[in-house]
Amino acid sequence: MEKRALIVGGGLVGSLWAVLLAKRGYEVDVFEQRPDPRSAGFIGGRSINLAMSTRGWRALEKAGIESRIRPAAIAMYGRMMHSVEGELTFQPYGRDGQAIYSVSRGGLNIELIRIADSYDNLRFHFGQKCLGVGLDSNTVYFESVDTGVRTSMQAPLIFGADGAFSAVRRSLMKLPRFNYSQSYLEYGYKELHIPPKADGSHAIDKNALHIWPRGNFMMIALPNIDGSFTGTLFLPFEGEGQAFEQLQSSEQALAFFEAYFPDSLPLFPDLEHDFRTNPTSALATIRCSPWCYEDKVLLLGDAAHAIVPFYGQGMNAGFEDCSILDEMIGQYQDDWTAIIGAFNRERIDDGNAVATLALRNFVEMRDLVADPLFLLRKEIAAHLQEKYPGEFLPLYSQVTFSHIPYSEALKEGDAQEELLSRILSLPGILHNWKDNPEVDAIFRLWQRERQG
Repeated sequence: MEKRALIVGGGLVGSLWAVLLAKRGYEVDVFEQRPDPRSAGFIGGRSINLAMSTRGWRALEKAGIESRIRPAAIAMYGRMMHSVEGELTFQPYGRDGQAIYSVSRGGLNIELIRIADSYDNLRFHFGQKCLGVGLDSNTVYFESVDTGVRTSMQAPLIFGADGAFSAVRRSLMKLPRFNYSQSYLEYGYKELHIPPKADGSHAIDKNALHIWPRGNFMMIALPNIDGSFTGTLFLPFEGEGQAFEQLQSSEQALAFFEAYFPDSLPLFPDLEHDFRTNPTSALATIRCSPWCYEDKVLLLGDAAHAIVPFYGQGMNAGFEDCSILDEMIGQYQDDWTAIIGAFNRERIDDGNAVATLALRNFVEMRDLVADPLFLLRKEIAAHLQEKYPGEFLPLYSQVTFSHIPYSEALKEGDAQEELLSRILSLPGILHNWKDNPEVDAIFRLWQRERQG
């Protein structure tokens, strides 16, 4: 096959995948509906900050660009919980030194485009809206956002990296036996801005992901390299309780924050303006199969598996798509019939699993992080990891600090929940779980049962 590819979507996944293909000698054309963010700037107000973890860094290493991204990433070593009274509780994410990294979506996207555009065999076409794909003819149709002029391009390989509402996927949906589901949370989100202090430093601890858990809703804040934080309020759209529909005026929004997030008010000098002007956006989970059409068209990232942001794995999962495909190019020696077939067989279960994990983690962040029994489960899991380092790895570490397939991590996490429930059912365990021989006995029995 001619080493030529067309990528629809110049976002994070599309631009990274373009780099990896260009490094392997492919002629690459990337079409993006938005204007070039290097000159137009990145539009904020509706993007949750990204949390780069092990899977994402690995993809950047493969592309040889990790060192370009690291300086703009801020390590977050755990969750910092804010109670209504303003008390702080820190929960580490993993072992000492393990962290996830806050990165700006816009800043990362611009840097990836700059890096990609340095390749002579790679071209960007901005302001081009994809109208669909002629599957039989390998043709993608576009319309200029500025002029309305319609064009088309053929390519032997077409990759849809055009996000949750992918035009490439819409073309695949016309095929017989294409499976598709789209489900929205009843929650929306609104972005809020915490500016830096007068001296340019961060107003709160920059090395933590801040969470204000309030049972049925929550707020988070992630640090930016310029000393600011990107805050995000997650709240039901509708309802008689606390909901966005109940916050129609600046006075209502201010009263809401005074009641539920009083310690945050000094951090948001422009709260009323942000609340009024920033959109209230929706959160969707999208599942589909297959992710491909023959050996010609393949979906990547959110186009294949859009998820809610609560495990910090949306970007990481999309970047891992790129890592896996890059490895398959070497494994199958550019045989795209084999590559696309294997990727479609092996990766869909992982896409579905990370969607499930993200939905579950929303409940954890919103409802459980302040629950003493939940915190105890976390402590016992960390204790088991320390005592049996080669035999027990907590679910969060599997997802965030390893390359274990998401589908395997989900199964292992379910098994670990059963183990922890058994341990917590022991009499007096709340005050006697460290170095308790009964805990060790339950752990060993659990292991034998799983080994059959």
